[in-house]
Amino acid sequence: MASIGIIIGNRDFFPDSLVEKARTEIIDVFAKLKLTPVILDSNDTKLGGVETFKEAQKCADLFKAHREEISGILVLLPNFGDEKGVADTLKLANLNVPVLIQAYPDDLSKMNVVNRRDSWCGKISVCNNLYQYGIKYTLTSQHVSSPSSAEFQKDLMDFVAVCRVVKGLKNVRIGAIGARPGAFNTVRYSEKILQRNGITVTTFDLSEILGRANKLTADSAVVKQHLESINAYAPKGKTPNEAMLQIAKLDVVLKEIMEENALDATAIQCWTSLQQNYGCNVCTSMSIMSENMLPSACEVDVTGTLSMYAMQLASGSPSALVDWNNNYADDENKCVLFHCGNWAKSFLPDIQISNAPILGTSVGVENTYGALDGRTPAMPLTYGRISTDDPKGIIKAYIGEGDLTNDPLTTFGNRAVAQIPDLQGLMKYVCRNGFEHHVVMNASKTADILKEALENYMGWEVYQHI
Repeated sequence: MASIGIIIGNRDFFPDSLVEKARTEIIDVFAKLKLTPVILDSNDTKLGGVETFKEAQKCADLFKAHREEISGILVLLPNFGDEKGVADTLKLANLNVPVLIQAYPDDLSKMNVVNRRDSWCGKISVCNNLYQYGIKYTLTSQHVSSPSSAEFQKDLMDFVAVCRVVKGLKNVRIGAIGARPGAFNTVRYSEKILQRNGITVTTFDLSEILGRANKLTADSAVVKQHLESINAYAPKGKTPNEAMLQIAKLDVVLKEIMEENALDATAIQCWTSLQQNYGCNVCTSMSIMSENMLPSACEVDVTGTLSMYAMQLASGSPSALVDWNNNYADDENKCVLFHCGNWAKSFLPDIQISNAPILGTSVGVENTYGALDGRTPAMPLTYGRISTDDPKGIIKAYIGEGDLTNDPLTTFGNRAVAQIPDLQGLMKYVCRNGFEHHVVMNASKTADILKEALENYMGWEVYQHI
């Protein structure tokens, strides 16, 4: 349950009753949406509103006392409000979290002295002051809207998602397991640029992981437990028992590494050392992790798994790393998304543990068991990619929305058909701006949330394809 701080702006020559009603209304809305309000008591200040500097101090002290819980702040303007009171509260609290600015609409039939709000105008003044103070803020979809309206409540829940993304990205810990495959310059990235943005990368030599896995035996209780979990997760198909054992042992070690290092996500050297030196694919373990909201990307694509994590935070559902892989016949707005097979189970209703035929041509198909087979059916699509642009010294991203379809597709691995408006224009943007061939998909419509979080609050360069 998200905790959101609430500032109710007030200005003394407007009706006090409006502040009192706003406080009651927003508490009811938060209860309905299962959000936790951090709000002044009606006795702490005049009706719980904030106008004077002393009231700003009281509200800021309340927020500071709940610093660890508060993920964002909502500013309510039931009347014009005191812009300095709002700005001073945010400056004194210094939480550095997203801020949503709401303003109440006036009723044309109640424009008298007793009922007039002027919040439309007050919101502009509050935003002007926050801009002067250097405080970043989010606007509602309509300039004014009532907290009890469905429109505002969607804005509020989208804002909560923005808060999740920002808080998560500022503290994320990613494990880079193994070396980047030599043939994949495309997944190069800058650890230093990521660290400047609060994103920590911890590296592991693949030999450490394989060495630990090889010391485990079939008789180990923890190996048996993981083998049972894998069998419960997906049918083994024609996968030999020996390969299933190898997958389970590797799964044990990956889980231990994540717990020992408090990792939120991983990017793994999935080929070809793993197949040649250990004898299986790690796809199944990666799928299980991603399904359990611990995203895992192949080919040591660290910014790929960062993209997965951001989309997961925005939507509350798993993400998958995919290749922009093939045209779909002559349809200019459709393409095939593919990977040998590590997508989260949520994308694969017909999931089955299998092998990787393409990779098998170079390392032997018998060494590639653990890849998943499955077709993703029609569902909503948000796609995108975060990348470090080292020459510019920045983090950049592109995002957009489309749909996954049920169009016929006869092939192997993890596969889907995507329909995206002006796909040709998007591909030009991807190619001209040096983005990777990997993209992330999520079964949601969350591009607006991601743009607000990544561009406004993280300060990254974001292109939203529409």
